Amino acid sequence: MNESKNIDYLTCLLKSLPAQSNSSTFQDTLPEDPQLWIKQLRAQAIDEAGQLKWPTNKDEEWRFTDISPLTRLPFKPAQAGYVPDLSEVRPFFIEEMVNRLVFVNGFFAPELSSITHENQLIIGNLDTLATSHAHVISAHLGQYAQFRQNLFTALNTAFLHDGAIIIAPRNTVVDQPIHLLFVATQAETTHYPRCLIVGDDNSQMTVVEDYVALQADKSSAYITNSVTELKLSANAQIQHIRLQRENLNAFHLANCAVSLDHASRYETISISLGAKISRYNLNVSLNAKAAECAIDGLALITDGQLADTHTCIDHVKPNCTSHQQHKCIVDNDAHAVFNGKIIVRPNAQKTNSSQSSRNLLLSNKAQIDTKPQLEIFADDVKCAHGATVGQLDKDEIFYLKSRGLSELAARNLLTYAFGAEILNNIPIPSLKHTLEQTVLNQTQSH
Repeated sequence: MNESKNIDYLTCLLKSLPAQSNSSTFQDTLPEDPQLWIKQLRAQAIDEAGQLKWPTNKDEEWRFTDISPLTRLPFKPAQAGYVPDLSEVRPFFIEEMVNRLVFVNGFFAPELSSITHENQLIIGNLDTLATSHAHVISAHLGQYAQFRQNLFTALNTAFLHDGAIIIAPRNTVVDQPIHLLFVATQAETTHYPRCLIVGDDNSQMTVVEDYVALQADKSSAYITNSVTELKLSANAQIQHIRLQRENLNAFHLANCAVSLDHASRYETISISLGAKISRYNLNVSLNAKAAECAIDGLALITDGQLADTHTCIDHVKPNCTSHQQHKCIVDNDAHAVFNGKIIVRPNAQKTNSSQSSRNLLLSNKAQIDTKPQLEIFADDVKCAHGATVGQLDKDEIFYLKSRGLSELAARNLLTYAFGAEILNNIPIPSLKHTLEQTVLNQTQSH
């Protein structure tokens, strides 16, 4: 890709940004106007975005994923205004959810949302809470997803105008899952969703982060550039389910950063079904003793889709545990990428970490690039990783055929079972059933 095209594209994006003033420091702005710190954060991100280069497949982190088609789509930022009818969005609602924040093209839609504030839960959108909870939000927003080395995080922060905020106070147990629903309705635009999720000491909650498309014309292209930040204080627990089910012509670029304190536990399941090109970066930092994370992922793609998942689990302190299982099911001429890095720092003794990448090819044209990585700088650790790429087992197909199934039915059943292992870990019955049906329908359509 021509570098001048990269510059032209970034120039086009940055010109669409509103003018920002960076004459004051963060410490100066917060007391006099609680929302000025957001402008300051945006100003810093604009400066960084102007210095960063567009990633190409010449860069090691992007060598399997060509996103040059985006430079031919200089989509302007989505605009607030249109809000779909409740009946149009209701099919995406999750039965068990009491608290639900709905964002349309990145803008909060209160008429589609439901907020109960149970157990003193702080929940709402950034534009509303930035004043009343400025000190707690400013302590976390923009602190974990580093935009100084990531162009798309920098662009998301530069265009920051609203976002989902969830803060569970100390000793709070949120009984019902929380649904963050991001709905795309505008073709040929770029959306910039933002999430901040904070669990204070001894808190517990489950959050579903969900990206869907509502365009009447499903062939329309658009770009989603999302950033999510999670902070877990001592002994906090968060279950984070992330669903990407954009339309098949969308481009989905996402960054998620997680910071774990003493004895906290982060569990996540990410499901990638949609988008023409998707890239999900997940960075988890275990910053205190006894922190734990469990990371599961499933990509189910076909018909020219490209799904790229990059994860980094950083063991900074000793006695921490991480377990990861990622699966890809790739059909027709689709292409899946998984790059999983585990870092064990010099002081992170007694680390226990495992990683598994299992991949299923359903056609001769399907492609998978998988790259598990271990970087270990401590000597008293227990770390393991493995990767497999293969097709359906002929003996298993033969066995099922001997029990009366057709070859197509046997192949569909085995494919579904391969993906269902990840779906079985979803703790929300209605959502689990919906996703199981989606996977079953897709495996039966080939």
